[in-house]
Amino acid sequence: MHTFSKFCLSVMTISTLALAGCQQYIQPQEQHPAPAVEAPDQFNLQGKIGVKTPQQSGSAFFTWVQEQDEFDIELSGILGVGKTQINGKPGEVTLNSAKTGLISAATPEELLERATGWNAPITHLVKWVQAKPATRQAQLNKDSSGRIGQIIEDGWTVDLNYSDNTELPNKLVLKQALETGKENRITMVIQNR
Repeated sequence: MHTFSKFCLSVMTISTLALAGCQQYIQPQEQHPAPAVEAPDQFNLQGKIGVKTPQQSGSAFFTWVQEQDEFDIELSGILGVGKTQINGKPGEVTLNSAKTGLISAATPEELLERATGWNAPITHLVKWVQAKPATRQAQLNKDSSGRIGQIIEDGWTVDLNYSDNTELPNKLVLKQALETGKENRITMVIQNR
């Protein structure tokens, strides 16, 4: 969930000096809107997550606090059973649970692979839960309201579902097609933002 977002802010104004005959004419400054500045990755989510692979399936409740490049995620089963704590900052991600003990890695993807043997673009989730693509190579499909309804990126198809006229999704379904014709599927239901 550690993001490598770079913020770019540039302000451009253009003025043109033109001469007409012997009279100097100064064209008024053109008004160009400043490029959109991406909001920082900062949110607090609560909900339920389900994972289904050809080998296993399971679900948990989650609380996810994201502050720029740092995050805290708590996963738990019904009534808080099987609590897992995941913390991350640039260059260090840790997972601590009674089942696995403490596991550390440099990236969320490396941590997931160490803990489960499974590969997934975990870092992209930070953008996907905000209805944004994580890379410039993403393919986007919009819904009838003009919101991003689907993101196809890095081998995953992410379907975003919205409640009424909300700007941010309340449900994400991530699918990864496998060579066997089966798929890996992650379903996130966001109950509170």
